[in-house]
Amino acid sequence: MTTPSRRLMLHYLLSNHTRRSSFLHQDVSQCLPIGKCKQYHNIPADTIFNQTQPFSLILPGASNTCSARNVTAIEPLIIHPPSYQILDSGMILMKNHISLLDQVEIVNMCHKLGVGPGGFYQPSYRSGSKLRLHMMCFGRNWDPETKYREFYRSDGSEPPPVPYELTSMVETLIQDAQAHLNSREDIPSMSPDICVVNFYTSTGRLGLHQDRDESSYSIRKGLPVVSISIGDSAEFLYGRTRDEDRLSSVLLESGDVLIFGGKSRLVFHGVKTVFPNSAPLPLLQKTMLRPGRLNLTFRQF
Repeated sequence: MTTPSRRLMLHYLLSNHTRRSSFLHQDVSQCLPIGKCKQYHNIPADTIFNQTQPFSLILPGASNTCSARNVTAIEPLIIHPPSYQILDSGMILMKNHISLLDQVEIVNMCHKLGVGPGGFYQPSYRSGSKLRLHMMCFGRNWDPETKYREFYRSDGSEPPPVPYELTSMVETLIQDAQAHLNSREDIPSMSPDICVVNFYTSTGRLGLHQDRDESSYSIRKGLPVVSISIGDSAEFLYGRTRDEDRLSSVLLESGDVLIFGGKSRLVFHGVKTVFPNSAPLPLLQKTMLRPGRLNLTFRQF
């Protein structure tokens, strides 16, 4: 019997030769009352977060998701064709690249792992200030103070391994990107062994920074960072300076993939704004994902 995570990879690989963004078009009433779905965007993010409970991607009181059987039995409906935009040398945006079915499976996976040991938490600095997001790590622990130096988190938990289905998907995404660049060397191949999963509410932000905590080998080779966006859209800033007035920006929407490596490996980047109520309604109906943006970034240490 094929497990949900295996279905994720099978669905992606079978569709790999025809890049697409898929949206389900079935009667969702079997999964969630339609009236409740229509009211979803009227729920303020701050009113559904309970600090006393483990952080969950799923709205309180909602079942995890529709059954995998109901989801996978539906034929996908292509709404927007995939497209590719080269932002800089070694930096490419792949629009509409992750199907709705795959997005649902990723949300399911992150939800189940996120409420367990090593799941979502809000990282903090020694000063006591906290990042404006919730985070969990696969493969290797990272936090803003110790970087990758501590294998265990402050709560004693260790990160789950990176799911095989996700590492395989990322390797295929890199191959897709390489096919649209002038040279495969613009974005080198890699075997991701780290995944940082961030969830931003409508007030979430991520300040300008460089991803330079990986090994000297990874940085020197320009091994890429692969970012998958799910849920609400966000304004993403990037450039070769910290001067925000000189940065470029791009809109990252649900199903988009952003990859930067090679000469762009140390690009400054951050999340300036999360746009409320911008997630695809079919995704919300299928998952009851709470308002906000789910982002998975993969890299090789």
